[in-house]
Amino acid sequence: MNDDATPAGSGAGNDTPDFDAMTRDIAEVPAVEVIVTVAVNLMSAAAVKLGLTEDGDAHKDLDEARKLVHALAGLLDAGATEISSFHAAPLRDGLKSLQLAFREASIVPDEPGQGPGEKYTGPVFG
Repeated sequence: MNDDATPAGSGAGNDTPDFDAMTRDIAEVPAVEVIVTVAVNLMSAAAVKLGLTEDGDAHKDLDEARKLVHALAGLLDAGATEISSFHAAPLRDGLKSLQLAFREASIVPDEPGQGPGEKYTGPVFG
C-alpha cells in the first residue's frame, strides 16, 4: 500500500469545489437577478425546443417546449411584482413571442387560452 495515496472522497484535492465560497457568491446576488436569470434560461431552453435556433428542427420537441413556456409564464406571473416593470416587460414580450411560436409550430393548435402559459397570461393571438 502506498502511504502517499489519498483516500477517495476525502476532498483533499484541488478538484473539490469550495462550497463555502459558492454559498457566499450566491448570497451576494440580488433576488431580482436570480429571477431574471432563471427566466432567461427558461426562454433560451424553450426557444431551442421550439426549433428557433440555428439547428432548427434538430432539437425541436414541442412537449418539452410546452413545459418550459408554461414554467416561464408561472415564474413571470409570480415574480412580476418583485422584479419591476423594467425587468418584467421585456420578459413578458419574450414569453408572448414563445407562445406565438408554439402556436405556429403546433400541427393541431390549442384552443385560445389553453396554450402553454395561457393559464397565466390569458389567450395569446398573433
